[in-house]
Amino acid sequence: MADIDRVLRSNLKLRHLQLLVALDEFRHLGRAAEFLSVTQPAVSKTLAEIERMFGLSLFDRSTRGTEPTAYGAAVVRFARSVLADYGRTRDEIASVASGATGRTSVGCMVVAMPVLLTRAVALLKAQSEQSTVLVEEGDLTRLLPRLRVGELDLFVGRLEPGYASPDLTTEALYEEPMRVVARPDHPLAGRSRLSWRDLAQVPWVVPPPWASSRIKLNQMFYKHGLNPPVDLIETASFLATLSFMRERAALGFLAQQVALHFEREGLLKVLPVQVPIELPPVGIITLRGRLSTPSSAQLIQCLREAAKGLVAGL
Repeated sequence: MADIDRVLRSNLKLRHLQLLVALDEFRHLGRAAEFLSVTQPAVSKTLAEIERMFGLSLFDRSTRGTEPTAYGAAVVRFARSVLADYGRTRDEIASVASGATGRTSVGCMVVAMPVLLTRAVALLKAQSEQSTVLVEEGDLTRLLPRLRVGELDLFVGRLEPGYASPDLTTEALYEEPMRVVARPDHPLAGRSRLSWRDLAQVPWVVPPPWASSRIKLNQMFYKHGLNPPVDLIETASFLATLSFMRERAALGFLAQQVALHFEREGLLKVLPVQVPIELPPVGIITLRGRLSTPSSAQLIQCLREAAKGLVAGL
């Protein structure tokens, strides 16, 4: 095995890192070559060169494609982190040169997207209209790995305790209950009173199984002596939730601020049923020890201000 410290500090070049990430992304020499605009033999030669540096096999090759070894997975994580820092620095320098104030990348769960984050970005733009915000919607399982390798600067959503880790810094902003919703013309939308038995007999579109809100929803049915609905679609996407609610007349389970926002827009109806459950607060997650860019620090402050307004009912 080579001197790993020397390889990581001195021998690896930017093109090496880009190739490793492309191979991990496409898991195929030909497709990685096409993406990098080089020949497949050139990709094979460069990969062999990288493996000689480490004295390790980083990818297993087969007729089905390429698969990172345990060593390869570790090096790919390093490559992604370095490339993310490179891109962040490049964007910051370009922003300063163009007179803009910077760029930040944020991952956001549905619970925070339409109200908290949009208000925070509006505050940011009021202070610095040339700031650029890249927003990616998703859940913790998809966004936290991207935060860890530096492809995202911060995450906004529920602070699920199962994802707490020493490398992450969390900041709770406010508590957010859940509401049951339907499309405005749903048969249950015109009812003044509803029971959980009524809700158990219709289709639903629900959060993924790992989400605390999903677990608590199931517990509400059990509490009322019922089995949870079996006609289900599971998703962390608001667009998918809204689409299936409208096309299949399914009920949805959304954060209160999200539900009320889209009820005001005429897209949803909040159903008259109480959901007395306790859930993790909505907050911010950043990577411990990573210095925030000026734009990210500014957006975090705007998130705090927007959260105060929501708590105050403004």
